Amino acid sequence: MSATVEFNERPAPDQELVDIAQYVTDYEIHSSEAYDTARNCLMDTLGCGLLALRFPECTKLLGPLVEGTTVPHGARVPGTQFRLDPVKAAWDIGCIIRWLDYNDTWLAAEWGHPSDNLGGILAVADYLSQKNVAAGKAPLLMKHVLTAMIKAHEIQGVLALENSFNRVGLCHVLLVRVASTAVVTKMLGGTQSQIIDALSQAWLDGSSLRTYRHSPNAGPRKSWAAGDATSRAVRLADLTMRGEIGYPSVLSAPKWGFYDVQFKGNKFKFTQGYGSYVMEQILFKISFPAEFHSQTAAEAAVRLHPLVKDRLDEIERIVIHTHESAIRIISKSGPLNNPADRDHCLQYMTAVPLAFGDLVAENYEDDFHKAHPIIDQLREKMEVIEEPRYTKEYLEADKRSIANALQIFFKDGSSTQKVEVEYPVGHRRRRKEGIPLLERKFRSNLATRFPASRVEKIFALCKDQKALEATPVHEFMDLLVI
Repeated sequence: MSATVEFNERPAPDQELVDIAQYVTDYEIHSSEAYDTARNCLMDTLGCGLLALRFPECTKLLGPLVEGTTVPHGARVPGTQFRLDPVKAAWDIGCIIRWLDYNDTWLAAEWGHPSDNLGGILAVADYLSQKNVAAGKAPLLMKHVLTAMIKAHEIQGVLALENSFNRVGLCHVLLVRVASTAVVTKMLGGTQSQIIDALSQAWLDGSSLRTYRHSPNAGPRKSWAAGDATSRAVRLADLTMRGEIGYPSVLSAPKWGFYDVQFKGNKFKFTQGYGSYVMEQILFKISFPAEFHSQTAAEAAVRLHPLVKDRLDEIERIVIHTHESAIRIISKSGPLNNPADRDHCLQYMTAVPLAFGDLVAENYEDDFHKAHPIIDQLREKMEVIEEPRYTKEYLEADKRSIANALQIFFKDGSSTQKVEVEYPVGHRRRRKEGIPLLERKFRSNLATRFPASRVEKIFALCKDQKALEATPVHEFMDLLVI
């Protein structure tokens, strides 16, 4: 009986890789709304990173792998004195950005935080800009950073529109690695074919599991996983630029490709091409450092706080009407073991503002939780119900609501009104209301690391679209060094 011999002809690259590479190299961004939103995204993302530096569990992970290492033209980590190689700098920047779960969010069939890509983008841009100037060449400008952000947002977001990685147990940081790899390879001077090669490497890595995001294993890895992904992207881009070949049918290869190994044999689905849609539609976390599916529940709780704050011991039950994704990701009962466990619990993120009128990062810490047993007492009284309309409109392209409603019932038979919030303040539908609050958040976060004069200088530059875009990247980063 003769054995089957495979015909070893190298195929053309998967079209999915080609489409991304063509978008990165050829597509011109003409949307002023996208650039304006990217500028606000830059402010918000950097501010989240600066705020995270107040938490030792975050800062212990930062810095060179070998203490005392000196890196010529090293990339800076905002809010610190670190000057690192681009790979580790990308890890550190990505880590501080994501630590508090306070940066932007994209919600579709898959979830994620496209501003996580800024770790790789900013690290490489700072390194290249310094290197260019040292060689007598023109520096990179912040306009290049904003363009890369728009394109990384788009790649991650469009891949997420119809393709649910979470339903097969895979973590969305895979999409950070893919998007960062594409734009960083281009920044390093990669051709379209080199971007395709680098993208194949990103897909070959597969994906981490979502285990660390869910009960009973939720933990702080979810705060550095995206930094790890964007850092890996820089490394893969660098390897490709050094001559490493690509693997053209990485997605479609029978038996060994991504589709068969990790996506249950299904191909990706697409309902639209790549443009600037995602950046224009991005969701900002403005009010609360909390998993986004809970933002409107927390807002409803803040509204109800004045009515219930003096009657907490009289509450019989608390009913939360929500959407299916929130139930699947963050609804949990029982003990919460660490801050990362708490900031992914719908009931916890509702109980705190209901009792205290606000929700801030410190509310997830062990000391706060232990000092206020009322939080778990309120959690035990919560009933979570799926509202079919919320689930439906969560996925509708012209709505993309993230709705929650909250109603409190008391032991004497009385109740509050049902408070419904369909769109969080960071939603595109609430931009006019949200941007002044985003700017206030950024200014406040700057003040946690810099003196008042520096705060005003950075804030004024970031407010001025034309001035920011024309600023060399290394000069911008100079402002962020302590």
